[in-house]
Amino acid sequence: MKIGFIFPGQGAQSVGMGKDLYEAYDEVKQVYEKVSKISGVDIAKITFEGPETELFQTKNTQLAILTMSIAILEILKKKEIVPEYAAGLSLGEYSALYCAEAFDFETVTKIVKKRGELMQELVPNGDWSMAAIMGLEDEKVEEVCQTITNGFVVPANFNCPGQVAISGEKNAVIHAMEKMKEAGARKCVELKTAGPFHTVKLQDASNALREVLQGVEIQNPKILVVKNIDAKPYLQTDNQQEILAKHVINPVRFSDTIKYMIKNGVDTFVEIGPGKVLTGFVKKVDKDVKLININSVETLETAIQELKK
Repeated sequence: MKIGFIFPGQGAQSVGMGKDLYEAYDEVKQVYEKVSKISGVDIAKITFEGPETELFQTKNTQLAILTMSIAILEILKKKEIVPEYAAGLSLGEYSALYCAEAFDFETVTKIVKKRGELMQELVPNGDWSMAAIMGLEDEKVEEVCQTITNGFVVPANFNCPGQVAISGEKNAVIHAMEKMKEAGARKCVELKTAGPFHTVKLQDASNALREVLQGVEIQNPKILVVKNIDAKPYLQTDNQQEILAKHVINPVRFSDTIKYMIKNGVDTFVEIGPGKVLTGFVKKVDKDVKLININSVETLETAIQELKK
């Protein structure tokens, strides 16, 4: 068994996520308490009680998802369950880097809090949206986006074969969705996000994040972490601060990330955090790999049994 941990990003959140884990494990409760102390945000209250409008603010969403993922990781670490590879979708890359000990607890908490704030506060004025396009090849989605002339829209997340998220101005995104359907898309769904993420429109947020990261020491990952930006592992020679700054303005190449991990022998993918979207993406890449989700007490206990075999 060659294990890859994968971590969800923004969009996977829901009010109440992780509450049963918080109530069942002291280690989980301690993670939430530490995050609240470091960040000054009562993350347990926002996550478990909402309201949804508060949890869905980017500055809270990112911290809430990171906290749940780290809390689960602490239990797995105690059980001596460790992966050979790790990766995350967008925000999830920070959880992956924490898993690989590139960040310590306090550092990753502070950076993700700041990242969420910057991505919320430095969104340029405008009406922005994202949409998932299903049933078209990557190249076709790019081609259709290039034909849209009534505003800005580009591919932002290459999630899996047949699913790409586009990002940009709301009118342009809606127009692109119509064109995608004409081009043969099976389904187009507008997403619950609050900005033109993973596009050049977040250049100000990228620049500000770069300044924050330059004051942070990032260790070389102790396991292989596959980057969103190019679907290759971090190397000792990489400028990690620069990569993470560029991360918010470049497309997420998650499909290629999974292909890289499978090509290098990963046969068991464990999704750690809210939802189970990522294992769905992996299944579209290769239906024969083993898939495990951990997002509740029940799924955690089942996973421990499976992974300790």
